[in-house]
Amino acid sequence: MRLTSFTDYGLRMLMRMAGAPDRAFSTAELAEEFGLSRNHLAKIMQKLAHGGFVATRRGGGGGAMLARPAEQIRLGALVGALEEGYPLVECFGADGGNCSIDGKCRLKARLRVAESRFLQDLDRSTLADIALTSEPAT
Repeated sequence: MRLTSFTDYGLRMLMRMAGAPDRAFSTAELAEEFGLSRNHLAKIMQKLAHGGFVATRRGGGGGAMLARPAEQIRLGALVGALEEGYPLVECFGADGGNCSIDGKCRLKARLRVAESRFLQDLDRSTLADIALTSEPAT
């Protein structure tokens, strides 16, 4: 299984934020730290805010902070939210994809179970378990 880069960067950003939970992070700061465009980071941040994982404030002293303690954010829920809209396989998409063996496929059910177990296993850990505990090297 492979996660999208969208999810990878979302996890990295949250790991960083969990290491300094009382601090607001600006989009520009995180973009520079992770070598990511501000526009791409803003899209990830927007999805995280929509999912209730981060809270954002505009203006001076603004930025993004965790919306709740890292101990309350389960990794499976986080990955599930970030991967939403990116189906594991084409036939899991909202439109069912274009599969010539639909209705005869015995793989689809197994993949659904595997995906579910993957997220359940991740849910055994929280964001606090993977928080970055030190400032990055500059």
